[in-house]
Amino acid sequence: MTFTVTIVGRPNVGKSTLFNRLVGRREAIVADIPGVTRDRREGLGRIADLSFRVFDTAGLEDADAEALAGRMHQQTRAAVFDADVVLMLIDGRAGVTPIDEYFARWLRRVKDKVVLVTNKCEGKTAAGGFYEAFSLGLGEPVAISAEHGEGLADLYQSIVGFLCGGGSQEDGEPCAADADDIIDEVYGGRITWRDENTPRVLRLAIVGRPNVGKSTLLNSLLGENRVLTGPEAGITRDAIEVEWNWNGQPLRLVDTAGLRRRSRVQGQLEKVSGQDTQRAIRFAHVVVLMIDATMMLERQDLTIARHIIDEGRALVLAANKWDIVENKQQAFDRLRNRIEISLPQVRDIPYVMVSALRGRNLDQLLDSVLKVYDTWNLRVSTSQLNRWLRSMTDRHPPPLSRGRRVRLRYITQAKTRPPAFACFCSQPDALPGSYVRYLVNGLRDDFCLPAVPIRFMIRGGRNPYVGEEN
Repeated sequence: MTFTVTIVGRPNVGKSTLFNRLVGRREAIVADIPGVTRDRREGLGRIADLSFRVFDTAGLEDADAEALAGRMHQQTRAAVFDADVVLMLIDGRAGVTPIDEYFARWLRRVKDKVVLVTNKCEGKTAAGGFYEAFSLGLGEPVAISAEHGEGLADLYQSIVGFLCGGGSQEDGEPCAADADDIIDEVYGGRITWRDENTPRVLRLAIVGRPNVGKSTLLNSLLGENRVLTGPEAGITRDAIEVEWNWNGQPLRLVDTAGLRRRSRVQGQLEKVSGQDTQRAIRFAHVVVLMIDATMMLERQDLTIARHIIDEGRALVLAANKWDIVENKQQAFDRLRNRIEISLPQVRDIPYVMVSALRGRNLDQLLDSVLKVYDTWNLRVSTSQLNRWLRSMTDRHPPPLSRGRRVRLRYITQAKTRPPAFACFCSQPDALPGSYVRYLVNGLRDDFCLPAVPIRFMIRGGRNPYVGEEN
C-alpha cells in the first residue's frame, strides 16, 4: 500500500526537521531562519513498518498570489490536495498563533484526513501549547520532538488510524526503489549498461549560475509548475528531486540552487545551498550545465564545468534563452571556440541551444543526455584494449629513460562511470605527461569516448628480485 503524506505549517515550526527524521537522512536544509524551504521536496519516509511518500513544504503564509511568498503558498496547496494524509505542525513552545488558527480552518474545509502535530515537545515548556492545540478543531494533537525523534510511535498510530483502520501496512518495503539491477551485454568488445526490460534510473542534475533558467527547464520537461520560478535570482535553495519517465527511460531530475563565485556568497544559508548543489553533482550520473546564451560561458560557468569534470560526471551544456539571441551564428561560434579552448580535458562536449520557457529543443537535449550516459557507462574488453595498446606503441613508441625504452606491458579497464583505465609499465615515473595525453586521446578517438572524463592510471609492476638477499 503506497500513500502520500504532506507536512504543512507556518514558517519555522520544524517541518524540514520532521521531513529529515522521516526519510532518515539530512536531505532538506534546516536553519533557524524562517522561510528556508520554498519548494515542495519529496522523499521516501518510514516509521517502523509503515513506508510512504512524504513532502516537505514551504511555511503557510497569507500573501499576494503574484509575490514570491504567494507562489510558495500555491506549491504548498498543490501538495495538500495531492496528499492522502496531511500533518499540520505547530510549535508547542510558542503555542497556537492566529496564523495557525487561520490555516487550521482552511484545512478543515479542504481535507478530511489531517493529523495535528505539536512539535518541540521534548520539555515541560511545551505543555501549554499542546493543550492549546485542541482549540484548532483538528482532533487530539500528537506531541513529538522532530529534533530528538520522540513521539513517532504516536504519530504512527494516528496515520495508520486514518489509512488502515488501526491496521498496519501490508507491504513494509519502500514504495520506490532504484532499478539498479541490470544485465550487461557484450557486443564487439564493448559492454553497455542498457537493458531494455529493466532500464536503470538515470540521475540527471541541472546546475548553473543563478537565474539562468534551471527551474524553468525542469518545469518544461515535466509539463507542470513543479518548482518555483520567477524573475528573482536565487529562488531555489534545496536540491529538489523529481521522478520522471521519458520514452521509457526512468529519470530522477534534480533542480539545484545557483552557484555563485565564493567571494560573492553571502550568509550561511547560501553557503549551505551551494553545498547541497555540489552534493547533487557528486551523486548525479549526467549533469546539464545551463548557461545564458546571451553571455556564453562566463568564468563562473567554466569553474562549474571543471568541477563537474573533476567529479567524474558526464557533462552536457544547455545554452538557454536562445530565442532572444540576435546574432545566433556569432553566439554559436563563440560557444564552440570557448569550449575547445577552456575545456581541453574533455573533448566534444555536447551543447544544445534551448529555450526552457518556450520548450524548444528539449527532445534534442535529452537525446544528448542519453547518448553521453551510454558513453559514461561504456566498458571495453581487455583483449581489445591490449591490441589497441600494441598499435599505439608501434605507431609512436614510448620515450627512452636512462638509456632504456619505457615498456607498456598491459592495459585494462578498471571501472566505468566514468571510464577508468590502468596501464602497467616498466618505469611509471619516467612516462611523460605528453605521452599519457597521447594515449588518452587515442582512447577517445578509437573507442568513441567523447564528452566524458577519462581516468588513466599508470601502474608499475613489482620487481621480484628487489629486497632479496644475495
